Amino acid sequence: MSEVQQERRRGPDRRLGVASALMAHVPRLIKSHNVQHEVHGPGPLGRFNSRVAVTITKATGTMWAAYLFALIALISLPQSLSAFLRGDTVTGVIWLSQSFLQLVLLPIILVGQNVISASQDARAEADHETLTTLHSMNVQQLQILEQQQKILELLRAHGIKD
Repeated sequence: MSEVQQERRRGPDRRLGVASALMAHVPRLIKSHNVQHEVHGPGPLGRFNSRVAVTITKATGTMWAAYLFALIALISLPQSLSAFLRGDTVTGVIWLSQSFLQLVLLPIILVGQNVISASQDARAEADHETLTTLHSMNVQQLQILEQQQKILELLRAHGIKD
């Protein structure tokens, strides 16, 4: 028997272990609500903490919250502006950094993160569907190879050579 025939003969047998492992694998999609318990724990207090954090993040992470915070910051602008014009530069810098930038940028950053997260989730789901389809195709191909191997074995058993 030639080396090519020997390799062909060994090939499917060697793949049978991979085939059974591949067929036993079940692809799964993991979403954020599946892993929330890992942050604060699976108990009632952990679930409560997760719900509070998610609720506050969702409420704060909107453009409406950014507009509201900008209005709140602008309420103290006249007082800090007059202090700044009297020579108190520290008050002006404090208002700009603490009142305006922190209050307004926080929700805008959260909105940006939500947009990025949504696009990443969409890509992850599309990738999951693609990989699941590829997995199914591989399983089908391996099943066909196993059937062909059984046919070859039957043919060899009846004295017919490949």
